Amino acid sequence: MKKIRIAIVGAGIGGLTAAALLADRGHQVALLDQFAAPQPVGSGLVIQPVGQAVLDHVGAGDAARAKGNPIKRMLGHEASNNRCVLNVWYDRRTTGQFGLAIHRASLFAALYEAVVQRDIAVLPNAQVTATRAGMIDTRDGKTHGPFDLIVDSAGARSPLSPITATDLPYGAVWGTVDWPQTMLPQNQLSQCYRRADRMLGVLPIGTLPVETTPKAAIFWSMPRDDHAKWVAAGSAAWHAESSALWPEFAPFAAQITDLEQMTMARYAHGTLRKPWSPGLVHIGDAAHRASPQLGQGANMALLDAMALARALDQAEGNAALALYTAARRWHVMTYQAMSAAFTPQYQSNSRWLPVLRDRVLYPLSQVPPGPKVLTAIACGTMMRPLGQLGRL
Repeated sequence: MKKIRIAIVGAGIGGLTAAALLADRGHQVALLDQFAAPQPVGSGLVIQPVGQAVLDHVGAGDAARAKGNPIKRMLGHEASNNRCVLNVWYDRRTTGQFGLAIHRASLFAALYEAVVQRDIAVLPNAQVTATRAGMIDTRDGKTHGPFDLIVDSAGARSPLSPITATDLPYGAVWGTVDWPQTMLPQNQLSQCYRRADRMLGVLPIGTLPVETTPKAAIFWSMPRDDHAKWVAAGSAAWHAESSALWPEFAPFAAQITDLEQMTMARYAHGTLRKPWSPGLVHIGDAAHRASPQLGQGANMALLDAMALARALDQAEGNAALALYTAARRWHVMTYQAMSAAFTPQYQSNSRWLPVLRDRVLYPLSQVPPGPKVLTAIACGTMMRPLGQLGRL
């Protein structure tokens, strides 16, 4: 394995993981981030078992599990009749699998600690604008390099990615609140739906860095262009609407006294057919974007980082990048296809898709082998995550 100079653009989940994995293999790694100090963006997420395995490879697994919260189940019901329409278990027997619900700040802290323990140059205030022949240009007029490989982990707004993505009609507002006195269990993601035009949920996410108070990530879906109208209506209107749909949501929503405490997230769907060009490779949201409906976004970035590191173990230059692409192709394609199929059932204006979901698909999903298939989907193991590059 030839040791090379690698620049990673973006200190997000994929970027931090790639930096640690590549440094462990003896490569000279520089990590560039646009912020004055690398920092997380967003609320809660779930790291699935395949993603947890990657965290363990970089030594961040124990720290993440110490701050996160294990999720054994995902349960959703229809508001109009309280009928269960989603029921996915991670482990109903003895495998010990679980989803790790965690705030992005706590996950970031675990991964960043792994980075600072290694010989990795971290370059803050580096807002990348372009790359050329192994060199990186930043907005302040500086040029960095040369590098043998540039890894684009700059996320959905990456200036380096040529991806063309289709905006999804629905997004969601997210917020972080304290876990209140409630009958909702702390070992499951709980959701409520009104047909497909409203989805609200509660995810117990453990604790924030240097805090001990248990937290929850809450979310409320809406059409992507309705955020301003929702804010203008005020918090009292939202509290009334959400508690009418799902009374158990009320003690969570009550902690939001100003709707600006909630952050709007808009989603898109798209995948780069070829996520590399000579000297440049894209991972994570810079390579593929989808709705968070399947809870796989962070896992995809973690798996991309691992696949890239292993590909560079086995090949050099363009051959390594082609190997990375081939190893991830089927796993990415499968989950992108499932996300495209499932999302409209939960976030759309359709009247008939929720009926299909509730009356046909949900009952079928509870009949063998349906539960095992749902577990494999949630755990990220429907396809081999690393393809020909081996097991995690």
